[in-house]
Amino acid sequence: MPTFAASDLSNPCTSFLHAMDWSQPWLAPFRVLGMQLSAAADWRLALNRVAQERNIHNYLGLPLNFVAQAELPAAMAYEAFIGSSGKVPTRDNLHDFLNALIWLSFPAIKARLNALQAAELARAGTLSGSKPRGAARDAATIFDENAALLLVRDNAAGQALVTALRSHQWTEAFIGQRDVFGEDAEVRLFGHALLEKLVRPYKAITAHTLVISAPAFYFALDEDARRDWIDRQIDVDLAQHGSLVGRLTPLPVLGIPGWCDGQDRDFYADSAVFRPKRSI
Repeated sequence: MPTFAASDLSNPCTSFLHAMDWSQPWLAPFRVLGMQLSAAADWRLALNRVAQERNIHNYLGLPLNFVAQAELPAAMAYEAFIGSSGKVPTRDNLHDFLNALIWLSFPAIKARLNALQAAELARAGTLSGSKPRGAARDAATIFDENAALLLVRDNAAGQALVTALRSHQWTEAFIGQRDVFGEDAEVRLFGHALLEKLVRPYKAITAHTLVISAPAFYFALDEDARRDWIDRQIDVDLAQHGSLVGRLTPLPVLGIPGWCDGQDRDFYADSAVFRPKRSI
């Protein structure tokens, strides 16, 4: 469990991959693949091998490849380049490694987000990304970087939890309904920048969260089947709605039961983190 003590990750003798503590509860869905990639002699080559094995493509059907940042043309937006080439510029740092890990874990969602971003670029009449982003592209980027997914069973307990969270009734959600987590609800992290922040956990880390209603059979699936279900479900959702504007709710992730030590009433009474809902 995190104690909010930041380790020194600036030591040049330490590989950025060594910063990952795969035992943390929020990394459980990524643990097996993440540890395999981290142990590879050439992690970018290992990424591409997994992408090939899983037959991952971008939204135009082009095979996905993780390439050096230098392959990105200077005058071309990152999202447009991925869309037109299937190549994902990937720097030698933790941020881009985690982005690649999400691509391998949720390829349909990532491809759909890339399609949404590319469509916004095309609508703006540019491939450089130099014009103002607009609300739809901003929302897609926020989701890509900082999203969490809240899967709730389609029953009364699940809906009560969602109501409490949307109302910022934090103590009710995290203490009063603590038993709902694991039985009728689970949280999975999606944003790669969010995962990077949690390398050095601090209490105020907050995700932009998409709520997904899950059927009863979901909670009986194994890990791979759950991941695939989420990937398909959110891909379809994004295709139907076409935008994430106004659909995300804040969630202080270290408030999730079992994700941090000392989760008593005083912990959740910290209004600087667990903020009351603004009155309109």
